[in-house]
Amino acid sequence: MPGKFRLPRQKSLIAPMIRNPFIHDLRLSTLDKIQIAVGSVTIAPIRFLFLLLLLLLSWLIATIATMGMDTSKPMTGWRKFCKRILVIMGRTMYFFMGFHNIEIRGKPAPSSEAPLMTCAPHSTYFDIITIFVGEGLASGVSRKENSTIPLIGALTKSTQPVLVDREDPNSRRNTIEEIKKRAQSAGAWPQVIIFPEGTCTNRSCLINFKQGAFLPGMPVQPVALKYPNKLDTFTWTWQGPGGLKILWYTLCQFHNRLEVEFLPVYHPSEEEKNNAKLYAVNVRAKIAAVLNLPTTDHTFDDCMLMVAAGKSDMPMDAGLVEFQKLREKLGLKLEDMRQLLKKYSSIAGKEGGVIGIDDFAKHLNLPVTEPLKELFSMYDRDGSGRIDFREYVIGLSVVSQPANTEETLQMAFKMFDTEGNGKITEASLAAILRSAFNMETMDVSDLFKAVDTNGNGVITYDEFEAFSKAHPEYAGLFKTYQDLKREEELTLVEEEMENLDEEDSSNLEVLGSPEEGKKDA
Repeated sequence: MPGKFRLPRQKSLIAPMIRNPFIHDLRLSTLDKIQIAVGSVTIAPIRFLFLLLLLLLSWLIATIATMGMDTSKPMTGWRKFCKRILVIMGRTMYFFMGFHNIEIRGKPAPSSEAPLMTCAPHSTYFDIITIFVGEGLASGVSRKENSTIPLIGALTKSTQPVLVDREDPNSRRNTIEEIKKRAQSAGAWPQVIIFPEGTCTNRSCLINFKQGAFLPGMPVQPVALKYPNKLDTFTWTWQGPGGLKILWYTLCQFHNRLEVEFLPVYHPSEEEKNNAKLYAVNVRAKIAAVLNLPTTDHTFDDCMLMVAAGKSDMPMDAGLVEFQKLREKLGLKLEDMRQLLKKYSSIAGKEGGVIGIDDFAKHLNLPVTEPLKELFSMYDRDGSGRIDFREYVIGLSVVSQPANTEETLQMAFKMFDTEGNGKITEASLAAILRSAFNMETMDVSDLFKAVDTNGNGVITYDEFEAFSKAHPEYAGLFKTYQDLKREEELTLVEEEMENLDEEDSSNLEVLGSPEEGKKDA
């Protein structure tokens, strides 16, 4: 919907043209369903049984390997030999899951050269294969509580992970120091594997890389993961098949393909060492180029907003806004976004999760008029005739909030305060709103009661200001109306000047030119 007052669009705030990275729509054909049905009574139960046996055997070896171990030192001697057995056990488990021949490209770097491996895209728990295909049994970054879980605890400790204590306020600093310490051990410690996206996606893009792996400023080896199977039974995202279902579907496939590509070790420049964000962006670009994937600024917080949108009976896609980018550009916090999403859901149509011009007018208790259309067009960044949640947030921050100034509010208050006594009566409010926005008397009465919080029959400036701060859309509307009125007044002045010019020309024609006067004389 085009408008007269179009705002310049920052390219950095334009939404990426990609499908939702947190949704996996697994569509099974009739043949796929038949294959899963047959596999469920043949190879899948056998594979599952072998997996359980291998898992129990691995737990036993891991328990022996970690018994009485000093976790502050790298494994040596017979403990290190046990780790080699665990690598074989891990690869065997993947074989029984149908990954018969994992294609390895590139060369894994030793931990002395690249103490960190950054793997992407992270789309499933099958990605932990990277622990078994590098130089020995690699480590990960794990919550401290995981090391105490029965069965899983021993397996976790056997990888000698970097443990994160979320209750410790110094946890982040301690994690960085631990990684630096291991990096300076000349390869004594195993490599640390990190999935910098921090959550699972459907591999349609690479989302924002968290900076944790890059804060130490150490060389990293980027690793690209691909699952080229025709039927994708691996992806485990926020919306799609659950963890047990994708495991069973995968076990039912006779052969599953997986490609792991080790890219050359990335050595950070001095600028990147001092700027973890830049370091993360550049490493992500290397992996994206190899996989030919776009990059976006989606994060785990977008998943939280998706869940919140679903709880508000809206499509989960409504919460997908590239939160990281909006936080950096507009200074918004996650809690701010949650509150705005609640407000947005009360305005938007439940079926599509978007705001139409009628929804916008209803929210403001106003009819659809030219000023309202102009304001709506400023929110509607892509001109689709609808406002999505992302556009609503940007519109509030870029259009309405900047207009919500003391000067604008005072001008608007004076416009309604027709008697000039610092108070707005319902009659004066109705007169202006009927003239400016064609409002009905009943609508004006409802709006007046909403602003007149103490119910004394008049609106003071404090009440007017408080209402405008709580409903910033009105400030943008006042500003738009003032701009339109100013344009109308300017047009009238120009028309009057043109009429005067025409009258002067007509008078000159009637009187004739001086030369013609002389001839007549």
